[in-house]
Amino acid sequence: MAGKPKFYVVWKGRQTGIFTTWEACEAQVKGFEGAQYKAFASRKAAEKALQGQYFDYIGKPESDGEWLFAPQPPLPGSYCVDAACSGSPGRLEYRGVETDTGREVFRQGPFENGTNNIGEFLAIVHALAWLKQRGSPAPVYSDSETALAWVRQKKCRTDLLPDEKNAPLFDLIARAERWLAENDYPNPVLKWDTQAWGEIPADFNRK
Repeated sequence: MAGKPKFYVVWKGRQTGIFTTWEACEAQVKGFEGAQYKAFASRKAAEKALQGQYFDYIGKPESDGEWLFAPQPPLPGSYCVDAACSGSPGRLEYRGVETDTGREVFRQGPFENGTNNIGEFLAIVHALAWLKQRGSPAPVYSDSETALAWVRQKKCRTDLLPDEKNAPLFDLIARAERWLAENDYPNPVLKWDTQAWGEIPADFNRK
């Protein structure tokens, strides 16, 4: 199955501009001293990036800035969370980032024998607890309908069975459920609109 199209910006190379295949981009940058280039998920984002500087974009996720072109972008000052799991069950990680900048504010894992839904659930609760410690009412976005429902229900309704390897993960689940039961929070917990905004900025870029 073909992956999503990408648009490669070359700021410094044999030729500069936007290229629609890695092969075309590679021809401009491979062996070129000090080459500056990066992939983007849409042509609009690539065109905007080309007008700017390489150092404004390096280290940020490919999806960075996609939502700038939406009629109704995400709320300013918000945070995004996401999880990545290699296999189901498999090795699980989750993290949270600032929506506006892509700056990572926390990352947990890897945990063995987990699932993506568990990671998404834990990521939302981790973000809520992290923001409460800082007295921040900032919104939290997730692209997981399942995890959002679990947070509303204050219960991780996974079918995964506990075992020796994922015991630390189930300990975190119990702590997250207890936190939800014992704490109120002012933060809106919202669904990331992938269709309108592109991949969530917390995405691990492993698809």
